[in-house]
Amino acid sequence: MSRIVPTSVPGHPDPAPRTIYRSSSGEQVLDCHPRDVPQLLAQGGLIWVDIDSTVRSQHALLEKVFGFHPLAVEDTLNPASRVKLEEYPGFMYIVTRAVTFASGTDDPYDLETKDLHCFLGPRYLVTVHAGPLPVLDTVFDNVHRSPELLSRGVERVLHSVLDSSVDAYFPILDQVDEFIDGLEERVFVDFDQDALRDVFKVKRLVLSLRRYLQPSREVLNVLTNRPTVLISPEAQIYFRDIYDHVLRINDALDTYRDLLSSTMESYLSQVSNRLGATTKGLSVVATMSLPFVVVSGMWGMNFTNIPLSQWRYGFLALLLAQLGLGGLLLLLLRRQRLL
Repeated sequence: MSRIVPTSVPGHPDPAPRTIYRSSSGEQVLDCHPRDVPQLLAQGGLIWVDIDSTVRSQHALLEKVFGFHPLAVEDTLNPASRVKLEEYPGFMYIVTRAVTFASGTDDPYDLETKDLHCFLGPRYLVTVHAGPLPVLDTVFDNVHRSPELLSRGVERVLHSVLDSSVDAYFPILDQVDEFIDGLEERVFVDFDQDALRDVFKVKRLVLSLRRYLQPSREVLNVLTNRPTVLISPEAQIYFRDIYDHVLRINDALDTYRDLLSSTMESYLSQVSNRLGATTKGLSVVATMSLPFVVVSGMWGMNFTNIPLSQWRYGFLALLLAQLGLGGLLLLLLRRQRLL
């Protein structure tokens, strides 16, 4: 049996937190009034409460209804909390970071991150975040459509939440992989000068993803291997799957970082080679022009008696001499392997 309550509290402008409750008899309550949460907790069923920390009336439930530790409640208001796992008497507090591409920006590689706070108790799961969180919306819809997921235990819902936040990295990796596939043609075929700027942007993106993901390894390692009364050994197996995903994503990020570094070095080497070719061409021109400068300078001096100045074929002789000297210089430089 299901009972659905409107998501807004009558007479109050603030929306109510999203709630899914399932009793041992199979009764399901969706989006209940905040004052009903203590009653549902007392009934002994399983409940998931999703709280928007930007709404004060929702955030007050953390301390007034659930009685979480003030330090943990304070961390939920910090927009830059570090990824961590802490155990308090009666509940476990987990902070993870959800990553998506930023909307409304001209930079296609700009990331938007939000902290996701999870409180896991014996029969409840409380998630806290600031504003909308698409990865959590997907999990909430899945639990809404499949109530039996909640009946398996709140730790399984926590698994779905963490799994969704980690899986959000894969679309970003696909875009990075697509960029690297087209990078070879841009660098070695078209020699696109904007490619280096994009390489820097994507490399910064990869390093940011690695920095966000790295602390999650320790958290998931604890969830997978440390015995706790809040997570059964059967449920820990599911967290092991998320841990494998984190390792796979981390390996991919390391590979992308190496590829981007190699591409950057290849681009700079190509720039150096092109500069060398240009310098060689200018050296040829300078070598050919050196005899003209020297001979023309000598025969252009303001003296009365200059050899060949009165000869009929003097100009032609000097021109041929200059060309000959230029060719001789080129031959000597080529034999010395300077050109």
